Amino acid sequence: MGQTGCVDDQSLTAEQRDRLSQAELSYPEVGRTRAELPPGYHHVVREGRLGQGQAVFQRATEALFGWQLQRRAGVRVLPSTPTVTDSADAILLLGFGTLAIQAPVRVVYVIDEPQVKGFAYGTLPGHPESGEEAFVVELRPDSSVVCRITAFSRPVSRLARLGGPLATLTQSWVTNRYLRSLAG
Repeated sequence: MGQTGCVDDQSLTAEQRDRLSQAELSYPEVGRTRAELPPGYHHVVREGRLGQGQAVFQRATEALFGWQLQRRAGVRVLPSTPTVTDSADAILLLGFGTLAIQAPVRVVYVIDEPQVKGFAYGTLPGHPESGEEAFVVELRPDSSVVCRITAFSRPVSRLARLGGPLATLTQSWVTNRYLRSLAG
């Protein structure tokens, strides 16, 4: 880890990039983090205040689109592109070394408005869960800057299904880390 608390990563190999680009998303409700969350999933909607003003908004969105929200939270990211773009693929690595859980994802939409920026990624085969997670940074009319995380997911892998309440607790812990990663 560097001084910022980020995990230093590499990008996907050509083989990984090809394999992921051919994969289908592992859930049918693509884009539903923008609207009413679909039934049959665990839902997360959380928001954290990052600070005040245009400079905070700019720093937060630059970090967000550079995969820093995940990295600063301790998640290793192997992306197909150095910055978030629509349809970019990534493998998120949770844990250490050979014990790390691989969680392949694809960016399913990007928001690029003057006061609202963000993206959502959806799960690909091999991810322990099925669903979507959105990360949005907003500069509000009162100049406050917030990060909102919206997600729906359900376990797919045997390990995730066996984890039950522990998996839900882990998701909450990671969400808290995500929100703290852009603050300050």
